[in-house]
Amino acid sequence: MAVERTLSIIKPDATRRNLTGAVNKCFEEAGLRIVAQKRILLTRARAEAFYAVHAERPFYSDLCDFMTSGPVVVQVLEGENAIAKNREVMGATNPDDAAEGTIRKLFAENVEANSVHGSDSPENAAIEIKFFFEDDEIVG
Repeated sequence: MAVERTLSIIKPDATRRNLTGAVNKCFEEAGLRIVAQKRILLTRARAEAFYAVHAERPFYSDLCDFMTSGPVVVQVLEGENAIAKNREVMGATNPDDAAEGTIRKLFAENVEANSVHGSDSPENAAIEIKFFFEDDEIVG
């Protein structure tokens, strides 16, 4: 197994409800290590750039509205097969379909306000980490 890094975002619905620690506890209990972290307020332009891959989808504008509605916590998680492990810990995008004990089953309000984002591939993880962090900010 390979040690990987992946991007995680704790979304505005979770930060609004003061769930950052509870979400991070789920990551850490699964063996993921937080090696970079910052709380930020995304601008509309930055949200649009980050989610540009979805620009043609009908939910794009609502997604950008949501992601700029309050603070988010962007972080880099590190561990054995971190990308797959993070996605397992997060659970299915729709909390109704998420497995018991996953972050989305525990904390998501709905399919849009689903508390967390995680990279879906090594290529996207590298791009997404660079979007938010300089190399010297990752101190694992």
